Amino acid sequence: MALALRRGMGQSATPIIPQSARTDGFAAPSTGQNMGPGISHPAPATLRKQVNASSLAQFVDPLPVPETIQPVGHRPSPDNPAVLLSYYRVSMRQFEAKVHRDLPPTRQWGYASASPGPVFDTRSGQGLLVEWANELPAKHFLPIDHNIHGAEADKPEVRTVVHLHGAKARPKSDGYPESWYAPGKSAVCHYPNRQDAAMLWYHDHALGINRLNIFAGLVGAFFVRDDIEDALNLPRGKYEIPLVIYDRLFDLEGQLNYPVSSDPKSPWVPEVYGDAVLVNGKIFPYLEVEPRKYRFRVLNGSNGRAIHLTFSSSSQAQWFPKFHQIGSDQGLLTAPVELTRVRLSPGERADLIFDFSEYAGNNLVLRNDNFNVMQFRVAAKGARDGSVLPKSLRPVPKIAESAAVKNRMLTLGEIDDAQKRPLMSLLNSAHWSMPVTENPVLDSVEIWNFINLTNDDHPIHLHMVRFQILDRRAFNVNAYSATGELKYLGPPVAPDPSEAGWKDTVRADHGMVTRIIIRFEGFTGRYVWHCHILEHEDNEMMRPFDVVEGC
Repeated sequence: MALALRRGMGQSATPIIPQSARTDGFAAPSTGQNMGPGISHPAPATLRKQVNASSLAQFVDPLPVPETIQPVGHRPSPDNPAVLLSYYRVSMRQFEAKVHRDLPPTRQWGYASASPGPVFDTRSGQGLLVEWANELPAKHFLPIDHNIHGAEADKPEVRTVVHLHGAKARPKSDGYPESWYAPGKSAVCHYPNRQDAAMLWYHDHALGINRLNIFAGLVGAFFVRDDIEDALNLPRGKYEIPLVIYDRLFDLEGQLNYPVSSDPKSPWVPEVYGDAVLVNGKIFPYLEVEPRKYRFRVLNGSNGRAIHLTFSSSSQAQWFPKFHQIGSDQGLLTAPVELTRVRLSPGERADLIFDFSEYAGNNLVLRNDNFNVMQFRVAAKGARDGSVLPKSLRPVPKIAESAAVKNRMLTLGEIDDAQKRPLMSLLNSAHWSMPVTENPVLDSVEIWNFINLTNDDHPIHLHMVRFQILDRRAFNVNAYSATGELKYLGPPVAPDPSEAGWKDTVRADHGMVTRIIIRFEGFTGRYVWHCHILEHEDNEMMRPFDVVEGC
């Protein structure tokens, strides 16, 4: 009963298999449409009248490429004051920018007055300091649900804290959700960069309003480079382009249109999907390319949508050229993987090589399922291509299961009301504020089993560490819910080759047990693990864990 009253529903709450949708498709949920194969949303959310994104002219705006940020000076390292580190200052500000030629400027929040924010281009082993300054207005322009933990009415409406997703940093610099600060304040974070070359990303992580702050625009890309990557002679410079992809909803005035529930006392909605897809802040952009190899660093920065990317010609939508994935969340794979389609859940990244040399003088389209995302206009001629696609990339030594000292069984569940409407999502049946139950020892190895009792695929992110996916295995959800016994329905399924590298976010499929193996190397202290569907994360699907010293 307490759980139901907490969400303002007034009915008793029972943990059951939810009715919410999977994170795929491209229809907006605000009108109750089908969001995937055979799955529909419950009661519709409410929205201001919205722009129909499919009615907008396509490929009329050039793709923006975020600027690379430069340090403003040097400061002593927290680890060794005799060492000076590059020092950056990034202000979070409100600004207006056009997301499409035919829409008026959109109010957004961004780092350095841009969304996505500027790109950090850094070197492994060369630490840096970033001062993240909150210079936002005192009032939020998106709807806050004060019933949600951490978003109570006695807290400032506007609060931020930055998490560098994928970074190995001390707890003080990790962006702990309760370490938020209000406008007029700032925080300095130390990123040691003692990790392999990879694409990381930075975003807001304030408890209870994270989904709103990211929807408003607080995201950006962060690259770590190293000598091994340099030696591969991959496309670089203007031939290496970040693609930060996310979906949004806009009203008729071109303003961000975040949905709320039909219950005025409880505006939270379980997932948000938009019908407008932005790449680097533009809807349906185009990019002029040369007939040669390009490297695309792709991030799914959506609140809840999984994306399924393919390339196609404008005239042959069912013909999909091949491309290669060379890296995932935490860096390079052992070898390129040939694909015609790549799937990314929220928070996941993919490092892709596409060779346009066969398409000189033609156009190609990047698509998500059956919807266009952006266009590539291939020139008839271009500069000589001196880059290569190596046969091998970087060793990824497998962590032996025998090295694990702990095998944790962790459920992914949902609390629904009597009408089967989602109230919140939970990790291992625990709320954010309950005592910590995961306390791995520094440098030890553990296996975490994510037992997904819901109908959603949940992208699970662990802070500070990288891990490897072992397998996924279907199980009888009803039997587990009734008895707590795992009855498997088939053999384990190995991860896709594109998932076989180092990861920090894993797709835990519905009705399956997803196993990952982790070495907790880095630092001791308190971190978090959570679902990266932001509406879930903001409403209890996040838990702290403590990395502790060994005996």
